[in-house]
Amino acid sequence: MSACPYSAGADDGVDTRIRAERASEWTPEQDETFGSAHHQYAELRATSPFPWSEEFGGFWAATTYEDVAWITQDERFITSVQNVVPHVPRSSRRPPLHFDPPEHTAYRHAIDPVMRRSVVASHEPAFRASAEEHIASMVARGRGDGVADFAAPFVVDCFAAYLGVSARLAARVREIGVRYGFAIQDMDDAVIAECSAELYDLAEGVYRGRVAEEPDPATDLVASLHAAATDPHNHITERTAIATIRQMIVAGMAAPQAVLGSCIVHLAQDAELQTHLRRHPEDLPAAIEEFLRLHAPYRVFARTPTEDTVVHGRLVREREPIALVFPSANRDPGVFDDPDSFVLRRKNNSHLAFGRGAHRCPAATMGRVELLIALETLLARTTAFHLDGEVRMMNWLEYGPRAVPLRIEAGTIAV
Repeated sequence: MSACPYSAGADDGVDTRIRAERASEWTPEQDETFGSAHHQYAELRATSPFPWSEEFGGFWAATTYEDVAWITQDERFITSVQNVVPHVPRSSRRPPLHFDPPEHTAYRHAIDPVMRRSVVASHEPAFRASAEEHIASMVARGRGDGVADFAAPFVVDCFAAYLGVSARLAARVREIGVRYGFAIQDMDDAVIAECSAELYDLAEGVYRGRVAEEPDPATDLVASLHAAATDPHNHITERTAIATIRQMIVAGMAAPQAVLGSCIVHLAQDAELQTHLRRHPEDLPAAIEEFLRLHAPYRVFARTPTEDTVVHGRLVREREPIALVFPSANRDPGVFDDPDSFVLRRKNNSHLAFGRGAHRCPAATMGRVELLIALETLLARTTAFHLDGEVRMMNWLEYGPRAVPLRIEAGTIAV
């Protein structure tokens, strides 16, 4: 990997045009098919790896591994101005995503300990029960939708179990979150405000309900945030603790659903890999890392520079947003050999699916556990599953399918 491509100010040969002088160089594909975006990303990496787009209010797109990795770890690039593309109007910032260190750090001190492996493991029986229930229903019918009938309700059940709320409430949150996501893409400020307010009300209800039950702050997310909010030695308040719950209840369901849906599509198209993983379930953890590399769910998280800064030979003006296109970075041929192929036990698989730096996903462990349980159960309870219609994709905010029609064969596979 080459040296850091950033510097403050303009060097010789740097493109220093202002926005009025730039032409739009990229329009994100709106009607994707599964995998089609990666053809576009490959072309961008080869011909215009750091393009300017006038879509969604205007933004830069970091498509290479090097650019994404450096931006996520360079303190000059912040989230508190604009954290996603397109920009979402808001009345207040929601931690931890909208906060930068050192403000951000206090929230991670409250969140990270209750998302450690031992805490997540205590919820595994509930995760497995959910996977068994949803897959049994599809197997009984011989068909189903890999998202609507499995991935979506499964991740809702998992987050509900982890958070200590009913699956019904979690499903309502996910329903509003999906509507909120499409409103952001449509830049529909009225619907954005409506959904955001409803999500905050739900988060406040979750917060007060859990606090009333007095759970252990060492193992409960709400209790840990509540303890932090009552600690005079940090700046967390009850209101910002509730805002943190509001942020996490949406993010905690969106990404795992997208990745799990992509895994199901991938396996439905690869009978040989299905068979191998059924016969060798011990290979599933390695397979999941490769699935995460190939099918990273987020491409809209943004950073904005605090000063005019050169990125990939182009001058990014202060506060111009840069979208971090993780799915593209994870298939950069400069880092990964044969990047579009599934390689089990790939060497040096330093993918960026969970981000890097201060804002690295706090729920990475939980996400891996969810994927492992979901795929273990799906493979164990079927002998084969195949696509049975058109895969429909989500919008720009998440890379993953929203509909995966499946035909399912059940029985006992010879081992």
